[in-house]
Amino acid sequence: MPASWFITGANSGFGRLMTEMLLERGDRVAATYRSDGVLDDLTQRFPESLVPIQLDLTDSDRIAPAVAEAFQALGRIDIVISNAGYGTFGAAEELSQMQIRRQIETNLLGSIFFIQALLPHLRQQGSGRVLQVSSEGGRISYPGFSLYHASKWGQEGFVEAVAQEVAHFGIEMCLLEPGPTATNFLAGIDSASPSGAYENSPVNALRNRLEGGEFSPHMGDPVKIAQQMIAIAEADALPLRVPLGSIAWDNIDAKLHERQTLLSTQKDLAYGCDVDSNKYRV
Repeated sequence: MPASWFITGANSGFGRLMTEMLLERGDRVAATYRSDGVLDDLTQRFPESLVPIQLDLTDSDRIAPAVAEAFQALGRIDIVISNAGYGTFGAAEELSQMQIRRQIETNLLGSIFFIQALLPHLRQQGSGRVLQVSSEGGRISYPGFSLYHASKWGQEGFVEAVAQEVAHFGIEMCLLEPGPTATNFLAGIDSASPSGAYENSPVNALRNRLEGGEFSPHMGDPVKIAQQMIAIAEADALPLRVPLGSIAWDNIDAKLHERQTLLSTQKDLAYGCDVDSNKYRV
């Protein structure tokens, strides 16, 4: 039996790839997009199985109606891919308030409001899987991407907590963590105006690499990653987190070891902060 999917950010990148793959194999997909016309070719090819829904995640009042529209059209949704987002680059003090608000509203608040709107429907049907496309940037950090990391670390904390809240309803959650990938993500980065103060800094060194198209020597294959995302979503057991790409795995592995090494030196300090008696409370 064909599965029913709901995918945000289907206008490009992983969202577009997964939407097309799923439609081609006969599944039904409700897919959100921002710009007019970007899904017209798929709508013409798959008029009976594609439900295009226009949605900008910064328009929070539109999210719940869009979710309701998807469930009404498909009746039941088996798997949801929360995928929409973009990156902002610049040293923290270079970023404008508008850039900060837009990044957080799209990547973090948009994802939160979207998942929040999904849950009543998934509870009612008694099951469902929600996969949030996060990033290796939800567990590590690069200089110059502080704002992007804030949004992705926020996604990770939110999804991990929600997974514990909804497991007994039959709802499963997963965080997908791709590393640098040969998509149009880098072309879509919103860059802050450079400050002379950071000319000889790690931020500017990375900025030069980005401008030269040399972010990483080992980019992930977007088609392979999209295929893996689908396979993970359909696996018998859904893991909470999955790194995708060699750079993502290597970077996360190194950072986890670094943190564990530091943590092991702090045990006595941490334990020494406990009260001497359980009777005492501040």
